[in-house]
Amino acid sequence: MTSPEWLLRVLGGRPKPVKRPVRRDPPTPLTRERIADHLRARGYKFAVDDDGDLTGTWDGSRFWFLTLGDEAEILQVRGRWHRTLPVDQRAAVGLALNDWNRERIWPKAYVREEEGTLALYSEVSADLEAGVTDRQLAQLLACGLGTGVHMFTALDALLPAGDGAADEDIPDN
Repeated sequence: MTSPEWLLRVLGGRPKPVKRPVRRDPPTPLTRERIADHLRARGYKFAVDDDGDLTGTWDGSRFWFLTLGDEAEILQVRGRWHRTLPVDQRAAVGLALNDWNRERIWPKAYVREEEGTLALYSEVSADLEAGVTDRQLAQLLACGLGTGVHMFTALDALLPAGDGAADEDIPDN
């Protein structure tokens, strides 16, 4: 044996192999229905948009719960900040989002020009080709929403007020 004598005494001889517990929540395929069930169980209000995607508002900002990929195996929680900014603020927005992306893992943040203004987005994505447990799904959805709302709150404090308005068609969660 290569283990020191004292270690064998403490362990009572050779250590026995550890049995791994049987999973009670096996991974199953990602579906929109599972996402919707989770959102309902949390008491969240959401709707299905024209593309069949689940969407709702949190703290005034719109979020989508998307299944992407050839087999709908990628979960993406995408948020759009409730404000827009003038295009001439692109440099300031770029610096703010670059700082965010450099200092944090989630969410990915980016800006897009839409109808002559700047729209800011958050994204958390996960490839769930091997399936996902209910617990993992809950954690990913909480991460996408929580970090997105946190980022938008931080941006409210950093960037000057724009002319954008909150979505009104779905009550805020």
